[in-house]
Amino acid sequence: MAKEKPNMNVVFVGHVDAGKSTIVGQLLFQSGGVSEQEMKKLRAEAEKHGKAGFEFAYVMDKIREERERGVTIDLSYKKIMTQKWQITIIDAPGHRDFVKNMITGASQADSAFLVIAAPAGVQPQTTEHLWLLRTMGVKNLCIAINKMDAVEYKEETYKKVKEDVGKLLQGVGINPEKTTFIACSGLKGENIAKKSDKMAWYKGPTIIEQFDLFPQPELPTNLPMRMPCQDVYDITGIGTVPVGKIETGIMKVGQKVKVLPGRTGKGIEGEVRSIEMHHEQMPEAVAGDNVGINIRGVGKKDIARGDVICDAAKPVPVVEEFIATITVINHPSVLAKGYTPVFHIHTAQVPCQFIELIEQINPATGEIIKKNPDFLKNGDSARVRIKPQGNLCLETQKENAFMSRFAVRDAGSTVAAGICTEITKSK
Repeated sequence: MAKEKPNMNVVFVGHVDAGKSTIVGQLLFQSGGVSEQEMKKLRAEAEKHGKAGFEFAYVMDKIREERERGVTIDLSYKKIMTQKWQITIIDAPGHRDFVKNMITGASQADSAFLVIAAPAGVQPQTTEHLWLLRTMGVKNLCIAINKMDAVEYKEETYKKVKEDVGKLLQGVGINPEKTTFIACSGLKGENIAKKSDKMAWYKGPTIIEQFDLFPQPELPTNLPMRMPCQDVYDITGIGTVPVGKIETGIMKVGQKVKVLPGRTGKGIEGEVRSIEMHHEQMPEAVAGDNVGINIRGVGKKDIARGDVICDAAKPVPVVEEFIATITVINHPSVLAKGYTPVFHIHTAQVPCQFIELIEQINPATGEIIKKNPDFLKNGDSARVRIKPQGNLCLETQKENAFMSRFAVRDAGSTVAAGICTEITKSK
């Protein structure tokens, strides 16, 4: 068997009508991931629904519907081979689910495309998307300015959008000078898998070339093994199969593991019986792999989404309280002590209470602006003390950055995002 190309997880994010699914569908079609015949069928279906031009989006949506039926394990992901990588594409659906997806799904991404529609330009949610990408640790970002066909492939429009996005990038600490911007049209297939002849003024890469320009993901295989559980399936002939991405470390068949916090908060011990990836049994899997596993001694009622499967010798801490650095992104009024929203941490969702606002800090320099502020408003960064109202596994940024990031959500929007810096373990 030929040596497999290294995997890179890439997420496509952007406002609900920016054309993410169309770009992804077009990529799959142009790179041979979807046959001409299948495309014809989807085109006919799109026209029948009065949605001509939606056929590329249907490529991903068809998968999404299969995914909702939970047929197999890795349907939300699509593979594309480039010169350098095996690319796993995570297509985050429209805005509202996007954030939830982003927090569980795209905390899995190594690189991201932020898709912006040229006619609409920057949208209110664009800033939120950028903050989330930052907090989730997605370092490599490319901006795809899509729907160039709708603005007659004009360079002025592209430049204007590029400038507006550049300002937002600076606001979240990303250098626009070092960020690639691509002028493209998902619908017409311009600059997706092949160079467009409609924009002679554009000298940059196509979407498919950009994949190979992203740097190789650093795999944190040297850290203790951590696999947050995303779903649990019951599979005939195998039994209980937790599914998720190994965030750090190496998992081996025969390894002693612990599932934390589990239903009690004390966890449950077991042994890895089998590991499956892309329908193949593996002797081991490493950080970055999306797998389904079976654990001897762990049944359907012992494990749920949000639990973390970890090395029994180096278990993940269950926290009593923790200190974090947060940035308020989108709170309707102000954030004060006593506030108890839902924290999304790896795949877990746990209500947590802000019990102390320690100090407000300057996000650019980290210096203290004010001790014990009465409240925090949008744009403020601060060190805060937080108490989970349930069992929660979390690590500090220093111990394991992959298990330290979180987003704070309330009433359907992302209020804040942050990173854990200190913990008090549960007794």
